[in-house]
Amino acid sequence: MAKWNYYYLIRIEFLGFRYHGWQKQEKLPSVQGNIDKTLLFVLQHENFKTLGCGRTDAKVSAEDFAFELFVNENQEPQELLTKLNDNLPADIRVKSIETTDASFNIIKDSKVKEYHYTFSFGEKSHPYNTPFIRDLGQHLDINLMQKAAKHFEGKHDFKRYCAKSSEKDSYECDILFSEIQPDTKFTGSFTAKNTYVFKVKAKGFMRYQVRLMMGALIELGRGEYRFEEFENSLIDTDKPPIKTIAPSSALTLMKVEFSS
Repeated sequence: MAKWNYYYLIRIEFLGFRYHGWQKQEKLPSVQGNIDKTLLFVLQHENFKTLGCGRTDAKVSAEDFAFELFVNENQEPQELLTKLNDNLPADIRVKSIETTDASFNIIKDSKVKEYHYTFSFGEKSHPYNTPFIRDLGQHLDINLMQKAAKHFEGKHDFKRYCAKSSEKDSYECDILFSEIQPDTKFTGSFTAKNTYVFKVKAKGFMRYQVRLMMGALIELGRGEYRFEEFENSLIDTDKPPIKTIAPSSALTLMKVEFSS
């Protein structure tokens, strides 16, 4: 195992629409792949390592994602930030770089994550919205969806909201905040009138959990799911998983908070 001398916490934002997520994958474009390629050019060697604060699904974007850089030579943070932004693709931007040390664990020290899922309904949305806003069709009972979103708050067993459940000790997740609000971020002339955002915040999420939570809300809004069934999805955990997984492109990681 390599012993590193210097450690840096780097915060970035990216548009994920053309990437297969953060994690580097063979023969597929990824955010980490572009980060590592740019670091190879900037540092002029390959003796470094990057480790993200988690994975993201294909096409998911981030306004606040973090990764740790491990190297053996000291870097001046502002100079490195400038060089990276000068050479990264236009859809990836470094926001900040700070020094850390070997005691920092970017996975275990990641305490709270907040995701937003933006969607519209009614008249078909303009194609320009595709990377950011999911068009869900002609009609949704938005009031019922808002009521259900609040129901997620608190500690619940989310086994049915896990893509591939296994014999884990616990599927409990403490949802700190869950709400559907009118969207105020995307206000351009192309934005659909009925545009909303599902905001959810927790200490951690399982794979596809947020998209499955949104999927259940979509089923409710379309009348394909009764509210009583939705309530029972957090109680009758031995029943099959939620069947609808919301498309990924409208999901954005908004904030990652660390314990140190």
